[in-house]
Amino acid sequence: MKIAFVGKGGSGKTTLSSLFIRHLAADRVPVIAVDADINQHLGAALGLDEAEAAELPAMGAQLSLIKEYLRGTNPRIPSAETMIKTTPPGEGSRLLRVDEDNPVYRACARTVRLERGASVRLMATGPFTEADLGVACYHSKVGAVELCLNHLVDGPGEYVVVDMTAGSDSFASGMFTRFDMTFLVAEPTRKGIAVYRQYKEYARDFGICLRVVGNKVQGQDDLDFLREEAGDDLLTTFGHSDWVRAMEKGRPPLFELLEQPNQAALRTLREAADATHERRDWRRYTRQMVHFHLRNAESWGNARTGADLAAQVDPAFVLDERLAATPQPV
Repeated sequence: MKIAFVGKGGSGKTTLSSLFIRHLAADRVPVIAVDADINQHLGAALGLDEAEAAELPAMGAQLSLIKEYLRGTNPRIPSAETMIKTTPPGEGSRLLRVDEDNPVYRACARTVRLERGASVRLMATGPFTEADLGVACYHSKVGAVELCLNHLVDGPGEYVVVDMTAGSDSFASGMFTRFDMTFLVAEPTRKGIAVYRQYKEYARDFGICLRVVGNKVQGQDDLDFLREEAGDDLLTTFGHSDWVRAMEKGRPPLFELLEQPNQAALRTLREAADATHERRDWRRYTRQMVHFHLRNAESWGNARTGADLAAQVDPAFVLDERLAATPQPV
């Protein structure tokens, strides 16, 4: 399952995504965690110290390698230079599997060891640096994530969890359609609910599975507010956590000591995410991928690459988890 955590800045989406990642890893299931936020804090939330987090390779810096690997022997893509963030796979493309070794993971992922032998693969877009100011857009960095998600096949019991950039910035590309489940973290405030309403409006025409996760809920009044504003979209809530406070100080207790109500909320998130696998529509998923590719090609991609990027679309190709059993092109 591909799962996104979104929400306004400061809502706690990085904290909740890291708790969910720890929850999955504790069951020894394959997990890839991706930090796609402009503020890169997921590594620290998973226990890396400042130096370790700073040493994470930036996916954006490996974009040429990613493109060259993924295009494989696809005859519709003559060179990596003609690929953009939305380029879809086709016959001959190399696909990514969650639980495998490949050059992309070797270049971009690092294993984060958690407690009691649990671990996750962590990937990061890379921070928005001073050198980027005035000359670059952060969405150019998350393009590496979008390209990988376009070429990733995953099955039941495999998880990709992405901590997305804050607010409605997620809609600057088609990446918001790449997920089976989107958890919107909302505080019980007007601003928190405003982001939910905006996200729901944008996602309405794309079949996005969106559930609200209340955070920093301190009492019945907060819960009633979220229920009134989010209705049936409200899935569960998280309250105060001494465990999280200790984690933020760099001294987390054993994860099994996380408060029982918050442990139960994590189980609810997983059950909701797992249920989406039965409803997954690979044809729609592929169709949306092509839709956004053609839009990007027309608006800027053709001019930037000097190529007709619509020709990259393989009309007979459908991304499907059954392709995970197909040998990769050499």
